[in-house]
Amino acid sequence: MTKLSVNINKIATLRNSRGGNNPDLLKVALDIERFGADGITVHARPDERHIRYADVNKLKKKISTEFNIEGNCTEQKFVDLVLANKPTQVTLVPDALGQLTSNHGWNTIEYKDYLKDMIALFKTAGIRVSIFVDPLIEMVEGAAATGTDRIELYTEGYAKNYASNKEQAIAPYIAAAKKANDLRLGINAGHDLDLQNLKYFSQNIPGLMEVSIGHALICDAIYLGLENTVQLYKRQLQQ
Repeated sequence: MTKLSVNINKIATLRNSRGGNNPDLLKVALDIERFGADGITVHARPDERHIRYADVNKLKKKISTEFNIEGNCTEQKFVDLVLANKPTQVTLVPDALGQLTSNHGWNTIEYKDYLKDMIALFKTAGIRVSIFVDPLIEMVEGAAATGTDRIELYTEGYAKNYASNKEQAIAPYIAAAKKANDLRLGINAGHDLDLQNLKYFSQNIPGLMEVSIGHALICDAIYLGLENTVQLYKRQLQQ
């Protein structure tokens, strides 16, 4: 079954809005694990506007499921953080400094040599590497040439068009996933996946190993409760 990794950035944003430690990020992460999630994701940005680098150090010591750290490896501060904590997985995302949220994947052809070097650095440290890519055959082929273990399909396009034409919305993702399978790349996915569109996506993407979901899940938890929401998302991933 596809694994669910819960992104807790929004919990950190809520905490930071008032200072102090309410909600307690570490307690929330451990509770999410207890409620059935398969992993915890954090996206550490240089301005630390949500996840703080100190949070990552604390989480690494306590998390018992898979720990996934996302971020831009062009920032040396991020590279140092990942190497110091050695998470299960690092997901490389080409964010600009100060960017509100991720909005595109790597150009794996243009940045092939750079990505090869960075991926080798993390893999040598025993960290599984995934890179954020758009659902384009050439970008998947380029990703395979970098030596990455996995790709994470950027799913905003799918989510945006799901309601109007779900078959059309998912078509490029199916093609990208089939190419990834042919190239023996693991497949993750994330961005704007929710309770409405997740099941259809997971049922139609061959070889989908993991989804990372934060914003929608935390929004649903306001109405449905955190434990119930984690379980509802897990059920969407059952085939």
